[in-house]
Amino acid sequence: MSSSQNLPISSDPPSSAASGNGSNAAWSATVSATPALRAFLARSTDSLRRAAARRRPWYELVDRTAFSKPESLTDATSRIRKNFNYFRVNYLTLLSAVLAFSLLSHPFSLLTIVSLVAAWLFLYLFRSADQPVVVGGRTFSDREILGILVLLTVFVVFLTSVGSLLMSSTLIGLAIVCVHGAFRDPEDLFLDEQESSGAGLFSSFGGAATSAAVADVMARV
Repeated sequence: MSSSQNLPISSDPPSSAASGNGSNAAWSATVSATPALRAFLARSTDSLRRAAARRRPWYELVDRTAFSKPESLTDATSRIRKNFNYFRVNYLTLLSAVLAFSLLSHPFSLLTIVSLVAAWLFLYLFRSADQPVVVGGRTFSDREILGILVLLTVFVVFLTSVGSLLMSSTLIGLAIVCVHGAFRDPEDLFLDEQESSGAGLFSSFGGAATSAAVADVMARV
């Protein structure tokens, strides 16, 4: 009876322990990359929120009484420039909506783009320097990973249907913007105010996003 009560408790199988160690290592790598990615997303979200605050009312964009045929190509070009200075946030929103609709209507292309962006984020931009990438027992350096990601991006963008989809969607969005800008009479818009603040808006947004990305990469390196 006593011998049966003193039976040793069975431990986990070695394979289970090994898989657990691998999972813990992968989880640790993800957690170590999370703060940098979280900070970058927070700064980008704040910049987008400040940019969205400068968005013009949509009823001004679709005011039918403000549409007229341009007198010449020069007049159309001038209208496009002035309308873009005023409606730039609205135009970028429309362009993003066209791209999003195109990707949502092509799930494979959407999955490919998401996978490519995720690879850049977690394998290079926000991967901790002390977490090497090991595949099949071989450790890849940062330069090798960068080269692989660049080649993969070139292949996806230029040698698959994803690139043509992005290009066609961008051209459709730009065509919509140009047609609207050419036929929307900008005489009733407060262009002076927008021209003085528009450049500052997008330069600050671009600078914030760029500085955030550079800071995260430099921190990783």
